[in-house]
This record gives sequence, structure tokens and C-alpha cells, in this order.
Amino acid sequence: MTKLLISRALPDAVMDAARARFDVTTRPTTQPMTHAECVAALRDHDIVLPTLGDAFTAAAFAEAGAPRCKLLANFGVGYNHIDAAAAQAAGVSVTNTPGAVTDATADIAMTLMLTVARRAGEGERLVRAGQWDGWHPTQMLGLHVSGKTVGIVGMGRIGQAIARRCHFGFGMDVVYYNRSQKAVDFAARQLGSLAEVMTADVVIAAVPGGAATHHLLGAEAFAAMRPHAIFINIARGDVVDEAALVAALQLGTFAGAGLDVYEFEPKVPAALIAMENVVLLPHLGTAALEVREAMGHMALDNCIAFAEGRALPNPV
Repeated sequence: MTKLLISRALPDAVMDAARARFDVTTRPTTQPMTHAECVAALRDHDIVLPTLGDAFTAAAFAEAGAPRCKLLANFGVGYNHIDAAAAQAAGVSVTNTPGAVTDATADIAMTLMLTVARRAGEGERLVRAGQWDGWHPTQMLGLHVSGKTVGIVGMGRIGQAIARRCHFGFGMDVVYYNRSQKAVDFAARQLGSLAEVMTADVVIAAVPGGAATHHLLGAEAFAAMRPHAIFINIARGDVVDEAALVAALQLGTFAGAGLDVYEFEPKVPAALIAMENVVLLPHLGTAALEVREAMGHMALDNCIAFAEGRALPNPV
């Protein structure tokens, strides 16, 4: 039977389906794989199902030599923790789970946008601390997002899902920056530069991770933002220069931020934690049971297709 390593336990329904089809090994930890574990996985298993943070680097492939593993069936749409070029050179295919994560991740972007704009996190902390002294006309005034302009950085599946929610749900004017020309079937305008999009009332990062987008959003981009604006990141942590983000917020360059991902995750800068105008989530983008089940079954579909010698449904 084909040997499958699942790097971290998935929902029960997915694990049951995996065990029905493969000889499954699961690591007894919720932490990412170490370098040594990645090397051993490539040497000892036919298929590996990696999760976020399992660093299958060029060095891991080099150390593994001619790997027994021929497929990395990634659990998630983002795969910047896998060196896809090194995998290809080693004869290892890589797949991901597009589509399954789109709506859930877009919903988290909306959660962060409203929480920051309406100061909901700050207000909840005030109530819990017993410091709320009652309603008054100028208490905790935030940003009314309906009818405002939202700038989407990255107009792939998730970016478009966010844009639709903003446009159809809140009547927002949608502008976007994308590295290539991207036509959409609703009212939205592609602008010619990142700097132009950064002048929106709400800026949402939705680009994939990787070398091409590393620190795409840094000091220059944040300097273009307006004092009342808010910034949201549901992409990958390292698309943002976190030090530049902290500096811009400390200077009051823009009004606040909402983050679901971090440059050195799970480490979060103390400066961000101390800011009342910043909302911090623990990477909840796809954290709904039915979504994680859908992701797991999609990853398994790639594993099964590989084991049966069929074309991979979701190659990267």
C-alpha cells in the first residue's frame, strides 16, 4: 500500500478517508516539520501531505538525494513553504487546494475590515475591562466603510471574492493592483501602479506569497496611504515588511490595520500587540470545519490520482 505522511492531523473525516486508501503516518504534533523531518519524509514515504510552514527547501531536497517521495500534496492554496523549482528538479510533483479556501479567506478579510474600521476589538476590550461608562455621541467613532473605496492588492480568486463582497455588500468602489492584466465581470478598475491603489480608504492584501511578492508592501507603499485609511493582510505574512508596517502605524501614517498573517509567524511584534488600533488574528483564514474538510479531501484527491497514475487535479 502507498505510504502517505500527513504532517499534522486533519479533521476526522479526512483522516478516515486517508486511512481507507493509504498506509498513513501522522506526526503527533501541531508544530511545523523540522528540516530533518522534511528530509526523512522525502526519503521514507511515497507521498507527503504538507501543511503551512513545513519547509521543503532546496536544501531539504538536496540532502534527500533521489527521494522516494514523488508528490507533495499541499494542504492549502499557498505553497511558498515549498521550493517548487527544487521539487521539480528532484522529480517531485506539487499540488495545492485552490477554490476550497476562497470564500472562507475572503470572509476573514471582511471580519478584519469591519473590526478595524468600527473599532470593535478596542470596544470589546473596553467592556471586558469594566471601563465602559455608557453610550455618548462621540464615543469610539470609527470609519463608515459603506460607499468608500477599497483597494485590492492581488486580484486572483480570493481578491475577486473580497472585491465582490465589498462592492455588492457594502457598495464600495473597487480598485485593484495586479501584476498582469486581469478583467473581472463586475464594476472594478485596475490601476496602473501599487501606489495608486494604496490611496484607497481600505487596502487589502490578497497576493500569493513567494519571492516575487516578498516585501511588496513596505515603507514606500505605506507612505502612500491616507491618514484615515486601514490596511488588511490575509495573504502571506512576508508580503509585508513588518518593520515598515510598525513604523508607519507608530507615525500615524494611516489609521489602523487588521492582520491574520505575520512575517515571522507565529511571532508577532510586541509593538503591534501594544497598539489598540490593530486587530490581530491567529491565521484563521480557513478555520471552519467544512472548509478544512474540503481542503483535506481536495489534497487527498491529488494523492489518489497520483497513486492511480492519473493526471493530477491541482498541479502548481
